[in-house]
Amino acid sequence: MRETPEELEELQALLDASLSRSTSHLRSIINRERTLTAEQLTQVLTGMCTLALSTVTAKGEPRISGVDGHFLHGRWHFGTARGAAKARHLAARPAVSAAHMRGEDLGVFTHGKAEILNPRGGEPDADWPDVLAYLKDFYGDDPFDWDNDVVYYRLRPDWMTVYAPDIAKLTASPQS
Repeated sequence: MRETPEELEELQALLDASLSRSTSHLRSIINRERTLTAEQLTQVLTGMCTLALSTVTAKGEPRISGVDGHFLHGRWHFGTARGAAKARHLAARPAVSAAHMRGEDLGVFTHGKAEILNPRGGEPDADWPDVLAYLKDFYGDDPFDWDNDVVYYRLRPDWMTVYAPDIAKLTASPQS
């Protein structure tokens, strides 16, 4: 868990506000008994989590693709090749939706805006050095030319909800 108490507070406020303004149908599925707190969520979302990421083309057509997601400081972080279609979509239209699902045990659904962390030829985001250190530790130093090959984003959420029907099972420590 890399979140500060302030980041956990902010994430909890987002989760609470998102659920409260959701439709009655969604609240019949995701309710206080079938969701996670911000602290529980950060304990569950460790390492690399595959995200289904949705972007929009210039014609307004939806596109979905998979990306490596890392949940750091209460936000999703993900990358792609600088020449990828999704990078072009996000440069022009940063609105994005992401879903991380683990069978029927967990669903994390997020809508917001993608913010570039390492723009080519521009000033990197203040968080980029910390995120880059995490990524190099996770993937190793050599798989990418981090300045030229990949572009990384932080998803700044304006809506996020979590479905977890069996919280005890999901948050249980692995048995030895």
